[in-house]
Amino acid sequence: NSPEEFLSQRAIERRVIQGIEILENDLPVNPQYIQGVSNAGALILNATKWLNGVTVYTESQTVIDNILALPYVSSVLKMVDREVGKHKNFFENESYSDIVPASYKKGRSASDLNYGAAVNQIDQINGIPLHDLGYQGQGMVIAVLDGGFEGALEHPVFDSLWTNNQILGTRDFVLPYDQNVFSGSPHGKSVLSTMGANLPEQMIGTAPKASYWLLRSEYTVNDFENIIEEYNWVSAAEFADSVGADIKNSSLSYRDIDLPQWEQTYEDLDGNTDPATKGADFAASKGILVCNSAGNSGNDEFPWNAAPADADSVFSIGAVDGSGNKASFSSIGPTVDGRIKPAVMAQGQGTIVARNTEDIGSGNGTSYSSPIIAGMSACLWQANPSMKVMEIQEAIKQSATLANNPNNEYGWGIPDFMEAHTIMTNLENQIDDNKTLTVKAWPNPFNTTLNIKVSLKTEQFVTAELYNTMGTLVFFERYSVTDNSLISLFENQLDKLNGGIYFLKINSINEFITLKLIIQ
Repeated sequence: NSPEEFLSQRAIERRVIQGIEILENDLPVNPQYIQGVSNAGALILNATKWLNGVTVYTESQTVIDNILALPYVSSVLKMVDREVGKHKNFFENESYSDIVPASYKKGRSASDLNYGAAVNQIDQINGIPLHDLGYQGQGMVIAVLDGGFEGALEHPVFDSLWTNNQILGTRDFVLPYDQNVFSGSPHGKSVLSTMGANLPEQMIGTAPKASYWLLRSEYTVNDFENIIEEYNWVSAAEFADSVGADIKNSSLSYRDIDLPQWEQTYEDLDGNTDPATKGADFAASKGILVCNSAGNSGNDEFPWNAAPADADSVFSIGAVDGSGNKASFSSIGPTVDGRIKPAVMAQGQGTIVARNTEDIGSGNGTSYSSPIIAGMSACLWQANPSMKVMEIQEAIKQSATLANNPNNEYGWGIPDFMEAHTIMTNLENQIDDNKTLTVKAWPNPFNTTLNIKVSLKTEQFVTAELYNTMGTLVFFERYSVTDNSLISLFENQLDKLNGGIYFLKINSINEFITLKLIIQ
């Protein structure tokens, strides 16, 4: 009954817009339970409300026995044994090159944006026209789950993110008592650059004006791959939900765990087994678009999409080269229950990414195809803010090159985001035909002038309420509306507002519609 105590206003609004109820699994883990585990002698690491548990550190069997004796503890699982290791690379089969193409083709549109060497990876999915329409991620929030963001503080492609306060915050779920996500690995920096880079003539990402949370969930020691990382992943996903992220990119994949009792098999890829897979589906159920790398095991004995990409609600992203051919390392489907994986493809071979603290170069891995899609999806959702998360996924898939004949190497193919925008516009019109009340607002983002078109099948009064992100009612007005009425919303008052995100709620007698507005 009091969700504002454990969810941000953005998280609540996401649920309102998509018609998602507040459920018991939205509640934090019982703090008395956590305190009891702590009193038993364990060091608390991370809680997980979706899985109703907590990860802890202890070297004492006595402490474990004390925890098991607690009346509210159902089981204890041993996750870590540092003496066991397979000496794997942190991100298997991924590679970098400092080589930047000497020349690059121009995009299909006459864009004012100079994408530099990164033009192909956005042009391939036809995202430039959305940018040209003004949809560059403004007002959207993307959570990035990775193993570290070393170099992101210094690299010039991120200067605008820091200057414009587009980095909303960081959180470390690997070393929660350390809280330094800018160490351990530079991988997250390269991933972030495919979305958030904004250095004209060198590199512009797919969502240069979105806002970002940087979340570390992955250990970066070379001989360590353990199930606790999946639980870290789930806790990070819960945090992303609570702070109101719209999209979550995870360039992580779990398939080869150190301890034998945790080793995944193909039979586990059923969308319901692995902890991260469960967490990914929970995140999607809260209205978050979860983009996840398909994996880089396409050439291995285990070539399939691994957890959490096997989840049925996850947008699994495979890799192609600059010409649209499947990268040989890109993992394939199907899942054990026959579902097609991946969902769609983007450039993950020869992808332009940020390197070191000032360079750009090409990188290989589905780690880069996934955030390219995540960033572009933010722009698409910004353009169609009333759509639900699965409608976004479906429109992207239906825009893709193999929409009529998907397969388990390419999924639905390479998407066309301008076509997806057209599909969503048509879908919105179909939805409108079944409603008594419809509302359209344009332009969005806007400065001081906003046009509102309200349609009702019978003449009646409606109210307009404008809220800020804290849930405070800013303006309120009442109008008499007939069919296709064009109203001047809060005339001569909007220019008094600071730039940012606002929520407009239009109420008729029997219905209401909430729209997200962005004031520049």
